[in-house]
Amino acid sequence: MHSVALLTASYAKDIERFSLLSESIDTWLTGYTRHYVLVNDEDVPLFARFASDKRVIVPASRYLPKWLWALPPALQFLSKRRVWLSLLSSPVHGWHIQQILKIAGVLNAPEQRVCILDSDNLFFREFDVGQYAGAEKTPLFVTRNGIDADHPLHMLWLNTVDQLLGIKDRSFPADDYVGNALVWDKDAARAMTDAIKSETGLSWALALCRKKKFSEYLLYGNFVASSPEFLVRHRVTEDSIAVSHWDDTRLDRAAIEAMMGAASPEQVALCIQSYSSTSIDDIRDVFRLSSRDRRGPSLSPDHLGDTTEFETPKTR
Repeated sequence: MHSVALLTASYAKDIERFSLLSESIDTWLTGYTRHYVLVNDEDVPLFARFASDKRVIVPASRYLPKWLWALPPALQFLSKRRVWLSLLSSPVHGWHIQQILKIAGVLNAPEQRVCILDSDNLFFREFDVGQYAGAEKTPLFVTRNGIDADHPLHMLWLNTVDQLLGIKDRSFPADDYVGNALVWDKDAARAMTDAIKSETGLSWALALCRKKKFSEYLLYGNFVASSPEFLVRHRVTEDSIAVSHWDDTRLDRAAIEAMMGAASPEQVALCIQSYSSTSIDDIRDVFRLSSRDRRGPSLSPDHLGDTTEFETPKTR
């Protein structure tokens, strides 16, 4: 078995969702060594209350290149999104930074395998992530033929993948490697960044900053799929351990309960995308009721602690 870490890239406006994620991890997950939480430097004090023996809050500057620096919020008069500046590329935004941090976090983790968890994920069943992610072969989630040629955003992402990795003769429909609670192998991630440098002549982070339209999950999945050496080290699966709500439809409590109730026995996580504007209070209430039903009446909100200190809506 390989060692397994958890990794989340988050920020202040996601803290309420992250609070629920961390609560669910502490309630249901075993088999991991550390949960690394990568946040903007000024957000470290906000996230400090989540630190524990198994959860480490890491400032973004520890992993970002020195040529990339954050514009102070007080100077961001014309942008609603956080901006990072560089003399080597045009400005990049928080969504780009979170993807870069995920890659850097995997490369710098002491563990061999890393399960990447976005803040809008939570777990609702007991799960030994070490057994799942630390086995001989790394699970690689794929949706076969999930990307059509007329999907504008995915097309941009795949164009970037092909340019960065030197992939030729792309055909459609293409496989989609975007998902939730995905597992990466550190050796494969390092080989991926080496391949980007070899193809572009740039450091992987600079190459991404100059492209901007990219998906870290499509990069990793396509790299592994195109590398016989690393593909054989992965177990390709079309079964996600997360039940997900991807569109912008707002869900009420009944719909959230229905999602969890319809989950297969192998699905242990729930992801309701934040842009759906689904109430985090409703998600929390359903999660806690489900936890009490499964664990018994001793698991109460008081036992789990207060998670309502920060209630800032999420925007990007």
